[in-house]
Amino acid sequence: MQHLHFDLKFPVDFCLLMRDNITYLQQKNVRQIIRQFDKATVKPLIFFCLLAHPVFAQNSPKREFRGVWIATVANIDFPSQHGLKRKQQKAEFRKLLDFHRGNGFNAVVVQVRPAADAFYANSREPWSYWLTGTQGQPPRPFYDPLAYMVRECRKRNLEFHAWFNPYRAVFDTAKTLAANHITKTQPAWFLKYGNQRLFNPGLPAVRDYVTQVILDVVRHYDIDAVHFDDYFYPYTLANDTLRDDITFAQYPNGFGNKDDWRRHNVSLLVKKLHDSLRAVKPWVKFGISPFGVWRNRSADSTGSDTQAGQTTYDNLYADVRLWLREGWIDYVVPQIYFSTRHPKVNYAKLLDWWTRNSYGRHLYVGQGPYKIARDRDSTWFLPGQTGEQIRLNRTYAQVHGSVFFSSRSLVANPLGVTDTLRDAYYRSAALIPTLETMPGNAPKPPARMRVRYRGEKTVLRWKSGDANVRYFAVYRLGQKNEKNEKTELLATVPATRNGRKPRKRHKYTHASACTGCRYAVTALDRTHRESR
Repeated sequence: MQHLHFDLKFPVDFCLLMRDNITYLQQKNVRQIIRQFDKATVKPLIFFCLLAHPVFAQNSPKREFRGVWIATVANIDFPSQHGLKRKQQKAEFRKLLDFHRGNGFNAVVVQVRPAADAFYANSREPWSYWLTGTQGQPPRPFYDPLAYMVRECRKRNLEFHAWFNPYRAVFDTAKTLAANHITKTQPAWFLKYGNQRLFNPGLPAVRDYVTQVILDVVRHYDIDAVHFDDYFYPYTLANDTLRDDITFAQYPNGFGNKDDWRRHNVSLLVKKLHDSLRAVKPWVKFGISPFGVWRNRSADSTGSDTQAGQTTYDNLYADVRLWLREGWIDYVVPQIYFSTRHPKVNYAKLLDWWTRNSYGRHLYVGQGPYKIARDRDSTWFLPGQTGEQIRLNRTYAQVHGSVFFSSRSLVANPLGVTDTLRDAYYRSAALIPTLETMPGNAPKPPARMRVRYRGEKTVLRWKSGDANVRYFAVYRLGQKNEKNEKTELLATVPATRNGRKPRKRHKYTHASACTGCRYAVTALDRTHRESR
């Protein structure tokens, strides 16, 4: 904290800075902190922060999406290395889930198809190299990783978003491919760009194939959402050209401009998948996490006040704004991996643009903790940057939460960012926001709730009142006759046993005996609609 630069003109700003450096504060006492600054100025401010507790302790919203990306390509997050035994893989994944759940998260976005290969058994594509070390080789001893991952998420009441890379077929051409890899069985479907092989988005057969690959997962696994990242047409390389002239001539679809044609190709896939999901499992959400800049204002008056070198619309040929306006996606996660002080691509300006262009769809902000203490932008060396971004997010009603890239960065906890999330911003549990476009009905409330005190613990018991319950929310209402009563969400409790069979009787133990406190338990369905 001694190296931070801040303005002491406004006491609340100092309180917020203290809060965002909670890890540092836990290691130092107040006297040590005061020695580093002007006593006459800082000492009164510290006591102001302590007295102004509602300011110092972040009040988090009741509903907020708190997700984390778990990348499997190149073993970025999971598994730690390819070729681990089943027992090791399972243990690693459970450890990740326990870590993120313990830090206040309620959703994971897991990469199940990194490059036309699979982390699941019910697939027309080969087993992933990043899972077993040999593409096409199943796990040994055999198990279905995706089925296991979904089940473990259900135990912890975490939403599971299945992350697909729609167009990347070969991550590294130096790697040996399985004999049944799609680039070998359908070589005419692919474009070479850099050291990768990419599906040709202009081919109708490609759009059909990618859709069916994803529907395989939707039909066979109890996932909550289908998720795309930002890889549509590839990011522009200075020394390479994407050669799709023949496809453009063969399937022009009425377009004379190749750029517009490419954007149309991607939009066709997005709409096709949206319509297919609604037909197969209408409760499965569809979300996309594009690069943070749609277009610069210099190129389009409706774009953002930014100076990005590449944009989603012009370089990746992804018209996310169109998809939101037409309702083809349920949520968007723009990757706003920039600081609030970036001179060309400013976080605050981008956030404001996305809030004005989300068209009523859920907006979750893609946060970039991987940049902390390692980026060329020196702002990322200040501990309070992520906290500043979260506070800014919460000033907009259109922002429904955040997704962090990636799991590895949060585990590493650079500059105490994970500690700060847990102790300040995610201190209270949060329900996932309801998507009103999803079909569903609030379940019946729980029945026969009882409260008992066991020493220093409070034990709540109740029965399910509805077969459609996915989980329960446990609230503490405060003391009887208490003025300014505050409802506190203590926890969420899964309605199933071991992620599978529904329970009839349920129990929650709170590590605090609040004699005279009142409690409430509500039931929620898979769309997060809540009973009374």
